[in-house]
Amino acid sequence: MYILQQKKEEIIDLFALLDQLKKNVKSIIIWALIGLSVSLGISFFFLTPRYSGTVDILVNQKDATAQQQYANQQGDINAINTYKDVIQKSVILDPVVKELKEKNNYMGTISDLQSVLTIDNQTNSQVFSVTVTDPNAYLAADIANTIGKVFAKKIKQMMKVDNVTIVTKAKANLNPVSPNKKLNALIGLIAGLVIGLSIAVVKYLRDTTVKGPDYLIDELGLTYLGFVYNIKDENEGLQVVKILNSKAKNQDQTEQPRRRRV
Repeated sequence: MYILQQKKEEIIDLFALLDQLKKNVKSIIIWALIGLSVSLGISFFFLTPRYSGTVDILVNQKDATAQQQYANQQGDINAINTYKDVIQKSVILDPVVKELKEKNNYMGTISDLQSVLTIDNQTNSQVFSVTVTDPNAYLAADIANTIGKVFAKKIKQMMKVDNVTIVTKAKANLNPVSPNKKLNALIGLIAGLVIGLSIAVVKYLRDTTVKGPDYLIDELGLTYLGFVYNIKDENEGLQVVKILNSKAKNQDQTEQPRRRRV
């Protein structure tokens, strides 16, 4: 004996859903504005602005011939990954921290410097950039320049490099690199829209009222006879009944036989 079980499937009427969204358009806009306000409030009042300072360093060899120059250039490019690794080690950062403590009363550690340090370079370029971020724009530039100076001194001894040049010194940039207020505002706006749309869709899915005669005919198998309009006023439409009742009462009184005295 086989038991067949029919699963109930909910079919979403797109037109009804769009109508539901139109009805809740004010609520959706309000949620979007709330998301935008919250993101801007967090960006302006709760997130600390951070500034960056970048120093550009060139490391190369002094060459005698054209062949040696090309070979050494390729070697210098390949060695940049090594420089990136060395510049984040304590051999460079420990003297940097000591100098910053003496000069700027810096309270950070080597780990703190490693967390705010970014090293980058362009493809096939002998120049690499050291970027430092900090809540103080002037301190960020000072840290970057100190790293560049210490690295230029140490790398000559460690790798026997002939020429280390600070191409560009870091300068205090008063334009914060984070938080990105425009991006945060866009994220908050989208998040608010998603919340507003989700609430409207949930309302539509939880609405179990009959929205048309098709459901009664197709799903329940009932016969459609018509529909009754909603009467807003409690006394509206009842005057005719009252008049008929009053006429019927008068008619009963007139048709009642008179009693005769015997």
